[in-house]
Amino acid sequence: MAKGRIEVDTGTGELLCEIRDRVALITLNRPEARNALSDHLTPALRRMIKQCGDDPNVGALLIAGAGAAFCAGGDVKGMGNNSTKVEAAFEDRVADLRARQRTLTGALMAVRKPTIAAISGPAAGAGIALALACDIRIAGESAIMSTGYARIGLTGDYGIAWLLTRLVGTSRARELMFLSERIDARRCEAWGLVNRVVPDADLRDSAFALASSLAEGPAIALAHIKDNLDHALKADFLESMDQEAEYMVRSSRTEEHKEAVRAFIDKRKPAFARTAD
Repeated sequence: MAKGRIEVDTGTGELLCEIRDRVALITLNRPEARNALSDHLTPALRRMIKQCGDDPNVGALLIAGAGAAFCAGGDVKGMGNNSTKVEAAFEDRVADLRARQRTLTGALMAVRKPTIAAISGPAAGAGIALALACDIRIAGESAIMSTGYARIGLTGDYGIAWLLTRLVGTSRARELMFLSERIDARRCEAWGLVNRVVPDADLRDSAFALASSLAEGPAIALAHIKDNLDHALKADFLESMDQEAEYMVRSSRTEEHKEAVRAFIDKRKPAFARTAD
């Protein structure tokens, strides 16, 4: 085991998690199924998002897929196998899906730490939603995104409509949802679905380096930056400025800010304490 690396028990081999350099690397580990979500993987992923999000020893979350895919979304073959099962009441199924959504992509959006997705190969359906719910997305050249829902007669879940509309606008979101086309990495970058594209061989290292640099950053300031950015999605300009004023004054009083100023003057890298002010 490498120095400073902690392996976390996820409860299943379908999900791996390790903490290194204050980065929680969460790896979907069903490469034979293109890391499609399953009854074992998905609950474990929910637990790890919550656990790592709450862990003071974690400064950033990095989500990746094992093998040649990020996440193919739901298991379509499994959907066919469920056709013979006794169907639950409509209201119960809606309530169940709402709860599962809130504790997966909902929980990921709620994490007050930087979250990064490292995308190689396909990201489809709920797999796209998982990637888009992260703050930053780094794609390998092999990355392909497709909403996929319309191809199997479904409408979308896990926040896909909200996420797409805010990232690429209403016209692109409709095109992506209606047509379910396979969008390659460079087109994803041009449309704003991913932040940058790197060679596949460099994906893990590039994504981890970014996650590590953020994990070493000013945790309190980064959390409030996320608060401001989230608030801006639902507030008007004046309300956004009012909240920015509050958090700006709060952050100016933290030890993080004082250390960052000292480091700037001394021309050195800041050394942030890892306790709350």
